[in-house]
Amino acid sequence: MGPLDGLRIIDMTSVLMGPYATLMLGDFGADVIKVESPEGDVVRQIGPSRHAGMGPLFLHANRSKRSITLNLKQPEGREALLRLCKSADVLVYNVRARAMARLGLSYEEVSAVNPRIIYAGMFGYGQSGPYADRPAYDDLIQGACGLPYLFSRVNDGEPRYVPSAIVDRIVGLAACNAILAAVIERSHSGLGQRVDVPMLETMVNLVMGDHMGGLTFEPPLDRGGYARQLSADRRPYRTSDGFICALIYTDGHWRRFFKAIGRPDLPEGDPRYRDFAARMAHIDEVYAELGRIFEARSTAEWMELLEQADVPAMPIHDFEGMLNDPHLRATGFFEMVEHPTEGRIRQMAVPASWSRTPARPDRLAPRQGEHGIEVLRESGFADDEIKALSQSGALGAAELSTIGE
Repeated sequence: MGPLDGLRIIDMTSVLMGPYATLMLGDFGADVIKVESPEGDVVRQIGPSRHAGMGPLFLHANRSKRSITLNLKQPEGREALLRLCKSADVLVYNVRARAMARLGLSYEEVSAVNPRIIYAGMFGYGQSGPYADRPAYDDLIQGACGLPYLFSRVNDGEPRYVPSAIVDRIVGLAACNAILAAVIERSHSGLGQRVDVPMLETMVNLVMGDHMGGLTFEPPLDRGGYARQLSADRRPYRTSDGFICALIYTDGHWRRFFKAIGRPDLPEGDPRYRDFAARMAHIDEVYAELGRIFEARSTAEWMELLEQADVPAMPIHDFEGMLNDPHLRATGFFEMVEHPTEGRIRQMAVPASWSRTPARPDRLAPRQGEHGIEVLRESGFADDEIKALSQSGALGAAELSTIGE
């Protein structure tokens, strides 16, 4: 059942950041109840797909969850959510805090019905600063935390975004950590609390952890930036027939590398290679020289040579290459499963493992509102109450024909 078996999550999130956090909680064994608006999570619409509302991004970010559709703008929908919260451990949302207050679902209002609840919000900016109410998306936060600037430093001067929703997923990871920390604290105090996870501060912490450099000190010792990461020649090395990723990092790596290519005297003969500090001081020259060396052999030759020398290296995969990677195939990371409506789909395994409580997700991404009646019944709703919710428009996509079964 997974290490979080018994933990119940009310998941009010959509798109990618929040769903990624609750995906991990669900994969780890928590009971995640995804509360969708009548319009549904917009990511459902991102194709390609076999059926409307079941696109691949949604399928991968929303397994291990049950879905209920509630119109929270209606009083009946809000009251239904609060009743769900009475038996929940965590409520997670990723809209602006002010929007939650407008719905009558502020921390004060939710904790009034369940003082033990962890009320976790993910939004753009810390709530004590002037950006508190600004909207935020992955691209915007990438810019604000300096990622496009880093690309401009090492490439052609043009800023670029990372071609992945990296902010959403990193902040989702941070939120998962913060939620579980609050759950552990509650086991001692017996009390819930509000947890805020801002995107900007989380990402600035990540980027500047590498690049604060001399700006750490006052007065500054330099203008910041980790020279090795900002070297224009820090990139996959071109070989005679392709590219390879190699990181020759420690003194031991360098000695074995030079011996393997027949130049064992180079570390002593060239002061730029003598030790770690010398290499860092001349990192652009070092990387440029490696670029010239790697062009002399094929990728396969380099992989064999570097593996024998115990120097870290990997080939560059495209998407299909990852599916066929021998290690990932051996570990069963990609597996084919049968989805009840979408047929055979490929999903990814939970990367972590536990010796006593293995996490083996068996609940695939739900159709919108698929579990509405089931969830409401578990929370004490009588069948006539469920019918009334549906008739009022507060409950969407309810399978009323199952009532009474």
